[in-house]
Amino acid sequence: MSGNLPNTPLAAATIAFLLGSVFCFGLLTFLGGFSLWWWTTYQLGFFIAAWSAFHFGEFAVTAGWNLEKCSVESFLLDNGSMYHIANGSAVLEYIVTLYFIPSFKTRAWVSILGMIMVLLGQFMRSAAMIHASTNFSHSLAFRRLESHRLVTDGIYAYVALCRHPSYAGFFYWALGTQLVLQNSVCFVLYFILLWRFFYSRTRTEERMLVKFFGDDYVKYRDRVGTKIPFIP
Repeated sequence: MSGNLPNTPLAAATIAFLLGSVFCFGLLTFLGGFSLWWWTTYQLGFFIAAWSAFHFGEFAVTAGWNLEKCSVESFLLDNGSMYHIANGSAVLEYIVTLYFIPSFKTRAWVSILGMIMVLLGQFMRSAAMIHASTNFSHSLAFRRLESHRLVTDGIYAYVALCRHPSYAGFFYWALGTQLVLQNSVCFVLYFILLWRFFYSRTRTEERMLVKFFGDDYVKYRDRVGTKIPFIP
């Protein structure tokens, strides 16, 4: 067992199949294939497709570029109760608002902006995981291994990007999903919760990185920002 999910090939295959099925439903809904019901909108369809693609992508990238750390937990589905509450709240806010005040969901440009953020955020996160390869981990490392190296090139190098592209990618991916749904309440809550999480995580992680790599990391940190608001 790994966490709450059995770490077996059957479990991985089953989860991948279910995520693929959910992705297909979301994609078809986005394209108008299930337009018979009032709630099957392109906005909800995109959200469902993006959510399932994100979780499948986490596993696929880990399996392809970081096989030693790959397990069924790499899907990131066992991500804590707050994560599932946040996703459920987003869907609930969207459905309730769509039913009672449908005019609040009619600003197409907001949803398009959100889609762009989702796609760019997904690209940043996946590219960061691929480039870091075996140096990437979903959990924080508190002990330096011989295989660890400081990754400062590629997507990690450019000032226009950031030194934590996987975190920034998820930050903007998640906020983008709320713009797609035009969820004003969840957008604010997502911003606050994500900021608090990544502020705490980056402070802890960077203390370890300074311990591991010394002045090399300090110079890199001073040169390249996080590109997450109010996290230097």
